[in-house]
Amino acid sequence: MVDINDVEKRMKASVENFKHNLAGLRTGRASSALVDNLRVEVYGSMMPISQVASVNVPEPRMISISVWDKENVSAVEKAIQTSNLGLNPNTEGTVIRLNLPQLTEERRKELAKAANSNAEATRVAIRNVRRDGMDAGKKEEKDGKMSKDVLAGVSEKIQKLTDSYIAQVDKLVADKEKEILTV
Repeated sequence: MVDINDVEKRMKASVENFKHNLAGLRTGRASSALVDNLRVEVYGSMMPISQVASVNVPEPRMISISVWDKENVSAVEKAIQTSNLGLNPNTEGTVIRLNLPQLTEERRKELAKAANSNAEATRVAIRNVRRDGMDAGKKEEKDGKMSKDVLAGVSEKIQKLTDSYIAQVDKLVADKEKEILTV
């Protein structure tokens, strides 16, 4: 039997991943989520920034990163500089400050475009989960494990889930676009 709960869980995971990615888009206000995705090369491996430093937002337009081991400060700086955040780190000892400048209109449009492209990738992922669920149902129907009526019911449930999760993505991206584009 097609596991509707598994289909829903996979769609929900796609939306959660999308939310996480949206949080990393810069909107002009400082947020620790901006650097959450940064990976730092320390001790011979790549680690999330949260495992080598604490991240705080002391002011609306500043992120403060306190690196725990002074040997890792330059690695954290390098990770920030090579990221696509467009921020220059100011370092004092083991504290790195990131000042967020005002976003230009052009940069705002680029960020909105990035949010939309991320949303489309998430929609495609949700549709792929739908396709997998539908294919599993068709296979079971073909193998005689499911009747056409049950298949129709399962297909309808999967389509409703798909519509629901795509609507969530649409709302999230619309809200983020509004946040990015309003000055």
